[in-house]
Amino acid sequence: MARRLYRSIDEPIREGLTWKDLWRAQDTGLIWCWERGRQYRTEAPERSCRAVNGELVPDGWRGGVEKKLKDPLKKNGTLQYLATWQGMRGEDLDIDLDGERIIVCSRFDQSVRFSGSQSGDEEEGEAAIDE
Repeated sequence: MARRLYRSIDEPIREGLTWKDLWRAQDTGLIWCWERGRQYRTEAPERSCRAVNGELVPDGWRGGVEKKLKDPLKKNGTLQYLATWQGMRGEDLDIDLDGERIIVCSRFDQSVRFSGSQSGDEEEGEAAIDE
């Protein structure tokens, strides 16, 4: 049975949680990343608008696109980025934890693969969160 993380956009953003509650719970911080993306809608509306238009805007997580790569099939992104991006777009959090999703950045026509099991060559190292 596939594991799926889902949370409705109608759910309020959680408040008063500890670092451990945010990052060490069963969702490993994905809900918080999505909630943070929702907050960006008011804090950085231009950036969120770009995400709504299909752009994979650069973020602290691996998955944003700054240019098209020579090998367009080699870009991998994190589920944390995908969750944040869904929040910026005002979407429900909806991630298949066992599958993969490929999104093509509307600005650079660059494909990015998001998967719970990342493997293969990557052009970037690990990214830190931007908080």
